[in-house]
Amino acid sequence: MEMDIQNLFGQLWQDYLKQCPSADKVHQLLSSGEAIINDHVAFRTFRAPGLGIDNLAQHFLALGYEQKGEYQFDAKKLYARHYEHPDSTQPKVFISELKLEECSEQLQQIVASLVAQMPQGLTQDVAHAYGGAPWKATQAQYHTLLEESEYAAWLAAFGFRANHFTVSVNHLSEFGTLESVNQALKAAGFELNSAGGEIKGSPEVLLEQSSTLADKVAVSFADGEMIIPACFYEFALRYPMADGELYSGFVAASADKIFESTNVR
Repeated sequence: MEMDIQNLFGQLWQDYLKQCPSADKVHQLLSSGEAIINDHVAFRTFRAPGLGIDNLAQHFLALGYEQKGEYQFDAKKLYARHYEHPDSTQPKVFISELKLEECSEQLQQIVASLVAQMPQGLTQDVAHAYGGAPWKATQAQYHTLLEESEYAAWLAAFGFRANHFTVSVNHLSEFGTLESVNQALKAAGFELNSAGGEIKGSPEVLLEQSSTLADKVAVSFADGEMIIPACFYEFALRYPMADGELYSGFVAASADKIFESTNVR
């Protein structure tokens, strides 16, 4: 399926709203009637045959995106890359993958059983990026994965879709700081991810980030339904580099804590 950038991000957004219904309320709270600019959209995947970063990234590369930074998250056994479009008004894309070879045999076997359910050639279709889970995990598999890797359990439940969108605080006319955004969110009843502090990063590293805790939604497993954390909304404020251009990369120590927005609670 061929698709332009606007259409692809439109499809991703519509799917995301089903997993993060509170995103509409965030827009109403922060937009002042203006369009919200997305800083970046993030995806999760497994490093497995027929999957991985390259399989997701190909659809963005075909639309003119270029690979930029690389990131390692040793404790979570993750590797990530980010991609940028020459048109800086387009969202950056952040794709991470779980390094299965570093995980337990039990986790690898569960993931292999899920991947075996995928239709042949699925990842060649751009709709794969927002298609959800192309398998059915059991509740027992979800809980087993959760004990070792929240990331793996989330992927087993939700599959391939935007894990989160990110509001560019730089483009908000009514809010000049991330702290003021956070205060408005909390006043409106949103819970924020406090892992590593509500604001991750600093002006010194040229990026500040915060995020809501993931909305909880009902997920249909092979043996019944469970309500679990789904997707969340992130907020990013970027600072200028020495050349005056806004920093466009990511800070691994901050991103590491953002991943915890989907933790089960």
